[in-house]
Amino acid sequence: MKSTDPWDAKLYDANHSFVNEMARGLAEILSPKPGERILDLGCGTGALTQQIADSGAIVVGVDASASMIAQARKNYPRVDFRVADAVSMAFAEPFDAVFSNAALHWIKPPEAAAARMFAALKPGGRLVLEMGGKGNVSKVLGSAADASRSLGIDLTGTIEINYFPSIGEYTGLLESAGFAVNSAVLFDRPTPLSDGDAGLANWIRMFRPAALEAVPENRRGEFFAAMESQCKADLFRGGVWHADYRRLRVTAFRPSLR
Repeated sequence: MKSTDPWDAKLYDANHSFVNEMARGLAEILSPKPGERILDLGCGTGALTQQIADSGAIVVGVDASASMIAQARKNYPRVDFRVADAVSMAFAEPFDAVFSNAALHWIKPPEAAAARMFAALKPGGRLVLEMGGKGNVSKVLGSAADASRSLGIDLTGTIEINYFPSIGEYTGLLESAGFAVNSAVLFDRPTPLSDGDAGLANWIRMFRPAALEAVPENRRGEFFAAMESQCKADLFRGGVWHADYRRLRVTAFRPSLR
């Protein structure tokens, strides 16, 4: 029976550690304190969860991917990691903060995730998040769509699969869930991909496996070559592929009871 978990945790750790490395400043914004209860939502293989735990905070890392959680437990056996879906998660005890990096653009419906984050916080508790924003990886995804069309393959429904909101859209969604928003910024962050010439192909393997499965195996080399031709002028610099990331960073809080 084929697994329904789309994530390859070993490939993620081996070739995509930049996801955590580029967001270490986000944990500094969180500024965790010893003894605080903090939820790391979409913790992946646990690198940032451990960084937060190193502050002395009591951290629970959750991810919907059993593969990611298994790897996180292996990487950091002293941290509390749990398989949980952001749209239905519930906890017996509320948290002082919810932290999320590079996860919320995968979670639908986003309104349900916002409601569950709000419910997970104590009154006065804070939310610190970063996710893909409007325009994120538009050149990477556009080149994949163009490459598939050039091969006569329809990848509709397997390329544009994320939720990449604008500032106004996402802050409005959080406010509707009950949050008060402190700050929101949308910014470009071109991100170098590992593995030199193979960086773009490995990005597709990691983040668009269903699209790649739709390409016949004997045509995947042709597909990748067409992709690279489409975006090389924009995304290949100094012998390294760069993803055209655009990130949305938001801080908010659950208002105290009156």
